[in-house]
Amino acid sequence: MSESTYRIQGETGEWEVVIGLEVHAQVTSNAKLFSGAATAFGAEPNSQVSLIDAAMPGMLPTPNQECIRQAVRTGMAIGAVINKWSRFDRKNYFYADLPQGYQISQLFHPLVGEGQIEISLDDKDPEANVKTIGIERIHVEQDAGKLMHDQHPTRSYVDLNRAGVALMEIVSKPDMRSPQEAGAYLSKLRAILRYVGSCDGNMDQGSMRADVNVSVRKPGAEFGTRTETKNVNSVRFVMQTVEIEARRQVEVLEAGGKIVQETRLFDPDKGETRSMRSKEDAHDYRYFPDPDLLPLELDDAFLEECRASLPELPDAKRRRYEQALGLSAYNAATLTADADTARWFEALLAEGARIQKKGEQEVARASANWLLSDLYGALNRLNKDLDTSPVSPEQGAELLALAADGTLSGPLAKQVFEIMLETGDAAGKIVEERGLKQTSDTGAIEAVIAEILAKNPGQLEQYRGGKEALFGFFVGQTMKAMAGKANPAVVNELLKKALAG
Repeated sequence: MSESTYRIQGETGEWEVVIGLEVHAQVTSNAKLFSGAATAFGAEPNSQVSLIDAAMPGMLPTPNQECIRQAVRTGMAIGAVINKWSRFDRKNYFYADLPQGYQISQLFHPLVGEGQIEISLDDKDPEANVKTIGIERIHVEQDAGKLMHDQHPTRSYVDLNRAGVALMEIVSKPDMRSPQEAGAYLSKLRAILRYVGSCDGNMDQGSMRADVNVSVRKPGAEFGTRTETKNVNSVRFVMQTVEIEARRQVEVLEAGGKIVQETRLFDPDKGETRSMRSKEDAHDYRYFPDPDLLPLELDDAFLEECRASLPELPDAKRRRYEQALGLSAYNAATLTADADTARWFEALLAEGARIQKKGEQEVARASANWLLSDLYGALNRLNKDLDTSPVSPEQGAELLALAADGTLSGPLAKQVFEIMLETGDAAGKIVEERGLKQTSDTGAIEAVIAEILAKNPGQLEQYRGGKEALFGFFVGQTMKAMAGKANPAVVNELLKKALAG
């Protein structure tokens, strides 16, 4: 559903929703933003806390260059302005899981300025229904720790492992007008981060989460008062948050109430948002330049190194798959929507091109169809993904090569594939050990055909009497008698001769 058609129907008519997302993405790096502490997910509570993270007296922060590099690379990937001069600020507020009593962030002079992301709402034709979503800024900041309220009946526990972890806060402009656009934007942003390698995008582990800003208005009117729903951790939940919060606001306004600028939480179990606290403004945090940190000054050599390190990005890869490899728009979009899928496909394609004596486009189309249909179908059935696939790209390429050169028929290839899934063995090994090679031995096939015709005189008479649809019956009987190992093309040719006789 496009921006122009998504409306909320209220008692007083149609309402338009206005959406902006603030995405917090944990930076992939070797340490925290201002300390050397590790950032591994799932570590024992308080086992990854340096003296700096714990805000011990006299500890001074030092910026981690890799964190800055990854944020710059992310900005470049979305065509954003990279500010050669930026500065850290202190955001003052008290939480029990923030030992310093302030957060080091960037308000006035962020590392990355304006950029943009293109989204499409048409899976079958990614070039159709395209919309550009503006990015206002990307700033770098440190994360807080985590409070745990369910470990003890009367006490709350504090885990500081996340305290000081580097985050990129990627702030969109209020350019989205439907839950679908918000979902498409978040999915596309996640894909770009994973391609770049600046964030793993694992929303279920908290390394990427979104604050969802929602307001409603009569179509074309001034922006309404917005609410911010914090820490939404999946694309589906972001879309639900938009719809639920927008409908709530419409109901409040139509009942004569006012929308309060506040921070809310999304409860997926109850399907509702609820108030958390009033929304503070910037002056409430008493921002000022951090006196312990010098401004960041980036030179041209550093920026050039960052730009040179960028990979081929999703949109460019998708267009190459369509134009150079001849893939359908849908297959190209599906293969490039996730970095891991694209890497797996390219490994499959590279190995297939090496061992098959066919054109690149032919190999690419066969590889794409097999991956998206056969392999994905099997992995879904087995509740696995590409990372845990029993079949490697090299093994898949060997299977496709055996099918392409006539060693395996379509049914035999499927049979061998099932055995590969069960055993992890290579296709060639399975074919040799189990005698599953397709035969084109005309003498053997002719003998089987003669036997089939002798056993089915009634059908033979009907066929020769003009019932040509029975040709498929004879093909099926022949293939069955040869356990699917006969070359179908040879079977068809020899059957036509025998039936005409």
